[in-house]
Amino acid sequence: MISDKCFFLMLLTLLIASPLVFSQTSPEGDVYPLATCLVSGEKLGGMGEAVIYSHEGREIRFCCKSCIPKFTKSPATYIGKLDAQIILEQTPRYPFTTCLVSKEKLEKDAVDYVYKNRLLRFCCKGCIKKFLKEPGKYLAELNKAVIAKQQAVYPLKRCLVTGETFTDAEAVNFVQANRLIRFCCKDCIKKFRQDPVKYFRLLDEAGKKTETVAPHDKDKEEHDKDKEEHEHHH
Repeated sequence: MISDKCFFLMLLTLLIASPLVFSQTSPEGDVYPLATCLVSGEKLGGMGEAVIYSHEGREIRFCCKSCIPKFTKSPATYIGKLDAQIILEQTPRYPFTTCLVSKEKLEKDAVDYVYKNRLLRFCCKGCIKKFLKEPGKYLAELNKAVIAKQQAVYPLKRCLVTGETFTDAEAVNFVQANRLIRFCCKDCIKKFRQDPVKYFRLLDEAGKKTETVAPHDKDKEEHDKDKEEHEHHH
């Protein structure tokens, strides 16, 4: 019979040894992945802070409030454009060659489906219905596969937000847009969600250069500012 004390110590050891995984922390699902307004095509932030809008449980961002009425007049048209872009960008990173539900091999007629800004791939439309009955279960499987595939080639040993270094055991693994992002703590996830395109860009740049190369002055200033804010909150 294991005592309560022994059980607690075993549980604590497992928690310390296992990296934390967070995803789908918002009801809106994955963040809006584009750097431009869905309606005007203007760069987000060029006309002030981007306007965040919820459409059927997914996050959309606009350059200004005047774009919202234009979107609501023909949402299917704009969502179709958004889904096409998401499929184009996320397909190369998709970790499975089999259907997320049936586990059957994906053929040329595989069905690409966007769920709350995340690409999912199925062998047929029937599997989409099964997915929608238990989305959390299948998203957890997808997140696990993304982490397993991308962790070994992740280009940074430091937090994208604060610049703090971490070990694999300390890192908080976070999956968005079918890509792995690693943070020093879960508090940095909120900061990431405020401006995801900025941090995706930093991650892309890190993949093109080694850690021995100093970041651009502007990026370094942003990291220092985020680090100061992070230390202040702690």
